[in-house]
Amino acid sequence: MRNLIKHKMDKAMIKEELLNNTIQWAREAGNVLLGYFRGENLEIEAKFNDSDIVTVADKASERVIISHIKETYPDHGILSEESGESPDNGAGYRWIIDPLDGTTNFSSGLPSFAVSIGVEYNGEMVVGVVYAPYLDELFCATKGGGAFLNGRTISPNQNNQLSKAVVATGFPVDKDRTADNNLDNVGRVLPKVRGMRRLGAAAIDLCYVAAGFLDGYWELNLHAWDVAAGELIVTEAGGRYEQFRQDRNVSVVAASQGVFDALRQLIK
Repeated sequence: MRNLIKHKMDKAMIKEELLNNTIQWAREAGNVLLGYFRGENLEIEAKFNDSDIVTVADKASERVIISHIKETYPDHGILSEESGESPDNGAGYRWIIDPLDGTTNFSSGLPSFAVSIGVEYNGEMVVGVVYAPYLDELFCATKGGGAFLNGRTISPNQNNQLSKAVVATGFPVDKDRTADNNLDNVGRVLPKVRGMRRLGAAAIDLCYVAAGFLDGYWELNLHAWDVAAGELIVTEAGGRYEQFRQDRNVSVVAASQGVFDALRQLIK
């Protein structure tokens, strides 16, 4: 029994250390982004097409985060949007990083962008942090520990009527190459809700569902780094989260308990 208690305490201490470090590094990366925001030297490059871009700020933010991880946890794995994946050395931990979620917003001078960092242990998300530096909103969660915005507990909206819901969505970067581009879902959902928004940053959308600012959100053809931290924040806040398709990379729907089923039925 004593060994079991000690094991649980050790795990809790490790999780707290991971959370504190993740928060610190997300804030540091966010400050790097602010140094570039609305500047003239973003060095914008297209990746997949003109809708899928990267800037010098993405890369600078990523360098900050990865350098801290490699120095502090050299045996941990990393999956990051710009640098790809490096395996762990048996530790079981993997950091999933989007150094700048909402790059299009950022490059256009719009303030809805964030740093998103999730930490996974043996395939389970245990820490999630999303920091929107211009808005100074820091969302975080630990597995079994609840979800928070700037230190205050958050929970989803209690609304249970889709007709009173405000929801958000997004569109895949290959929207110019396929008719499977979410417009059919928009057509089904839009008449049924109070309002629909396109905020342009999946991590922020998920956190806003967790905090009750949005009632629901869905998007298709995302990647793990877009949703890793946000998924944990939503579920720890008390919301529902589901991957609704397996053929379009990471396609997710998240919502409050009260509207999830009604929203989910409309999304294909």
